[in-house]
Amino acid sequence: MNTPLSRRELLKNAALAAAGLVIPLRLFGDEGDQARLAAWTRTLRHEALVARGLSLGTRAVRVGELAVGTPYEAFTLEAYLRAGGNPSAKEPLTLSLTRFDCVTLVESCLAVARAAAANRAPSWERFAREVERMRYRGGKRRGYTSRLHYFSEWIIDGQKRGLVRDIGAELGGIDDTRPLRFMTEHRSSYPALGDDGVFRSIGEMERRLDSHPRHVVPTAKIPEVTDRIKSGDILAFATSIPGLDVSHAAFAYRDSAGVLRVLHAPLSGGAVEVTRSTLPEYVAAIRRATGILVARPLD
Repeated sequence: MNTPLSRRELLKNAALAAAGLVIPLRLFGDEGDQARLAAWTRTLRHEALVARGLSLGTRAVRVGELAVGTPYEAFTLEAYLRAGGNPSAKEPLTLSLTRFDCVTLVESCLAVARAAAANRAPSWERFAREVERMRYRGGKRRGYTSRLHYFSEWIIDGQKRGLVRDIGAELGGIDDTRPLRFMTEHRSSYPALGDDGVFRSIGEMERRLDSHPRHVVPTAKIPEVTDRIKSGDILAFATSIPGLDVSHAAFAYRDSAGVLRVLHAPLSGGAVEVTRSTLPEYVAAIRRATGILVARPLD
């Protein structure tokens, strides 16, 4: 992944590489962001996608369709650190609907889908609250260590609070019990970990995750379960990279012909897209991929 390294940065290219981009913070929605929130909410409501009985995943993947073509932008959640921010202080809430990385796309689509279901005009504040409760452990935004840096913990924490349901075991997933130590073993690549207290806290978090195996559907088994994966399910692509859980996150996307594909902000940069390849083909082509974690979003 690019330097400075973060879990989301690793999701950009799943390897250590060099860069040095400085991206401005996007704490509050500018006119383009807020216009998108209003327009996407109108679309969901006009198409009756907020009607009772329709799943959150259905709404979220429709937002993803509306986001197709939106530019990829990495490193946004770490920009405050490169600007001299304190990782022990309350972390600023970075938001955007006009730039995404793979994880912020998932969070933003779900947040718009949830905010649109409220029986009132959309607000940037409501959208922000929805992102915050997904992005931070227990939904409480504190310092850097309160963020869910490993996506498998994002799923675990969300399941505890009724935001998602991990369906990997139902799909025949096998337990990945490898310890997650990527952040602490690459301390120099994470500016926040230069603080000894933050480093210790991240290490404690990693050790706590030892008791939570990931349910990974192996790559070879994915074709057998595609009929049980719904459009709008959250996908995380498991990796064999030592100490790391996943290398990418996305939505499952079933096209008009019923073929299961991937809707994502691609690791290679570019823009939000639906893959031409099917889900099994896409996973098989990822270097060092071992399978997928699957979580179903809940209202």
